Amino acid sequence: MSAKENKHYKLPEPAPPGEAAEPVAPADELPAGRTAAESESDSAPLTMEQIQELKTKAAKADEHWERLLRTTADLENYKKRAARERQDAVRFANAALLEKLIPALDHFDMALTAANNTEGNPMESLKTGIAMVYNQLKNALTEAGLEEIDAAGQPFDPNLHEAVSQEDSTDVPEGHVIRQLRKGYRLRERLIRPASVVVARKPAA
Repeated sequence: MSAKENKHYKLPEPAPPGEAAEPVAPADELPAGRTAAESESDSAPLTMEQIQELKTKAAKADEHWERLLRTTADLENYKKRAARERQDAVRFANAALLEKLIPALDHFDMALTAANNTEGNPMESLKTGIAMVYNQLKNALTEAGLEEIDAAGQPFDPNLHEAVSQEDSTDVPEGHVIRQLRKGYRLRERLIRPASVVVARKPAA
């Protein structure tokens, strides 16, 4: 056998007298990338320290898994609760406004009852009741942020006014509102309905 071939074999230990020497497997019969020492270490039993370390890691893994499950459940519950709150916010968005309008309905009932009363002056009672309803309704809408647009005598503003027609006028400057046909409203800075107006123009010579 050549010297090149000998390097693939591990020299056997001398056998005791009377016993045959145990053959040694060639190095090229071991698993790829493994040495004989590494193969022997894999089959060695785990020490108590290694077993305890594995138990500790397994316990931590279980703890992290339970924490992940709880976090996932909490997140799902939060999403469901947030969805319910959004739905309730949409469904009951006008609750505060309606609560302020209910007294106006009460005043309507009082006015109708007074109008049906044959004693005294029913028309005067009806007029008083309607005025109460109007003031109650107006106050409730004002508290909710509704503002009237006062257009009479103001310069025409296409952002707030809707010109229905024009009229010749010598009393009102050209381009100003002669009269307001229908009130306009805005909710704070947002226009809800423009005021319908008649705009003055300079008479033809």
